[in-house]
Amino acid sequence: MKKIALLSLLMLSLNLHAAEREWTPYKKLIEGLRLDRFYALPAAERDRVNLFLKVQPVNKNYKPSDVVLTVVDGNERTPLPALTKDFRLAIGAPNPKWMNDDVKIMTSLPKEDKSAVNYEAVTPLPEGLQWPYATVMGSVGQMNKAIKKMAGAMSMFAPSVDVVLFKFDKPAQLKVGAKAYNTNAKNEIALKPESDLLKTNPMIVVSERPYEAELRGE
Repeated sequence: MKKIALLSLLMLSLNLHAAEREWTPYKKLIEGLRLDRFYALPAAERDRVNLFLKVQPVNKNYKPSDVVLTVVDGNERTPLPALTKDFRLAIGAPNPKWMNDDVKIMTSLPKEDKSAVNYEAVTPLPEGLQWPYATVMGSVGQMNKAIKKMAGAMSMFAPSVDVVLFKFDKPAQLKVGAKAYNTNAKNEIALKPESDLLKTNPMIVVSERPYEAELRGE
């Protein structure tokens, strides 16, 4: 099952400077990955999607803690959030103050080490062990509409997401009405939205709470 990679994959490697080096201008990263377009959408058109950047060093020997990213604006230095265990960066909405060519993002990685950058998205789950079907599975349609608006004139070439991938810490079961789904060897359940269920909106019931519900393409 492939991860979504919207638009083009960025391979970033710039000049070495002391113990850190310039990675990319902040504005270039935001506009190149269309993050400005995503956050320009009305909140109601993105409220079922949490968007992350995946910053994956090509060198697999690096750990997330090895990748330190810092925004430099003149004499001001602002560390970006630490990468998660999955190399995700919760970069959040664009900072208008940094949207100029002089603001750079610095990286702790050496000059010869590049990083692949793409998107990963999850849908926030309501509290508890059961939720209305449309609340969760409607995130697939919302993400695909957002992708097309982010891509603009290139929307016909934009990828799409197809499933919600529920990730558990241990074997679990998920039920939609009378139909039950069991986790695979990775403790995951991939569920495709079904139009009739989006209309009738039954409850999704899980035996264990998943730690994440990721939006994926097949």
